[in-house]
Amino acid sequence: MALHRRTLLTGAAALPFARPADDAAAQAAAQEAPRPPADRTDAGKPGADRPGADRPGADLEMLPLWPGPIPGGGGPEAGGAAFDESREGVIQRVAHPCLLVMRPPRPNGTAVLVAAGGGYRRIDIGHEGLPTAQWLVSLGITAFVLVYRLPGEGWGAGAEAPLQDVQRAMRLVRARALRYGYDAGRIGVIGYSAGGHLMGTAAVRFAARVYEPVDEDDALSARPDLAALIYPVITLRPPFDRTSSRRVLVGESPTRFATATYSVETHVRTQSTPTFLAQAADDPVAVVDNCLLMYGALRGADVPAEMHLFERGGHGFGLGVPGSPPAAWPGLFAAWGRRRGFIRA
Repeated sequence: MALHRRTLLTGAAALPFARPADDAAAQAAAQEAPRPPADRTDAGKPGADRPGADRPGADLEMLPLWPGPIPGGGGPEAGGAAFDESREGVIQRVAHPCLLVMRPPRPNGTAVLVAAGGGYRRIDIGHEGLPTAQWLVSLGITAFVLVYRLPGEGWGAGAEAPLQDVQRAMRLVRARALRYGYDAGRIGVIGYSAGGHLMGTAAVRFAARVYEPVDEDDALSARPDLAALIYPVITLRPPFDRTSSRRVLVGESPTRFATATYSVETHVRTQSTPTFLAQAADDPVAVVDNCLLMYGALRGADVPAEMHLFERGGHGFGLGVPGSPPAAWPGLFAAWGRRRGFIRA
């Protein structure tokens, strides 16, 4: 079911838009199968309004990431649009990475950057990104949905392109703290599936110099202050490497160096971001070992971490089907964030 922009703007509950998660095999097939090409629209032109009322989040403010040439060049033909988006909120052909901004009426001083999943082949903002932003806004949190480059779409930066985008996004969000009404030291990230891999990478490789500074905003830190990784892809190393994310990022026959470079757990250090993990034990796509490996790495480095594993739920449950075990994770994350002083009433 598509999430219509009127639902976003009127503050209706996001939970009913989560997909059922009872059939693990069906979820695995749906995750790995290619989606039909998204419709080309005029939505998302840099510096312009986003027409197209049938596209989720069409009325949201859009903030382009890069003021000039994109690092490394390349990418899909722009055709005047920032990206292609289907009526279900599935994004492909990202020509101009950007942030979609959702602001609460009473900001509580916290901001969160959200990355939806899609195996680095697409970005499912309709199911994961926008409902999560809406839920955050209900807590008084300013939300930014990240539309990041997909490595397989011809970018010169290759597998580094999404990391360039998330680092740049973190710096832009930090630079706009005063303007948008939140604390520059209370900026977190939430990522799902491949978006969990991206936000996990942001939480551990924030100091990596992956692009040359383009303006004064790039002098700011790219380190998130808190991270939530939900059914994330963490490792690309065998035997847990049967994911679309691994194939897109490092290919069918990667070297050990490549798989280690793009495996999140190998980069955890004492300075890494405090992290919340949630996953279902019957996940057939990003198997539960991903969260276990990440939690072990965080614990070994003395990085604060909280992990919740649910017996059932499969992959792609988003905010959770009401009444299902995974539906508890948003409340658990909010409680953890409050205990850490990240979320304030």
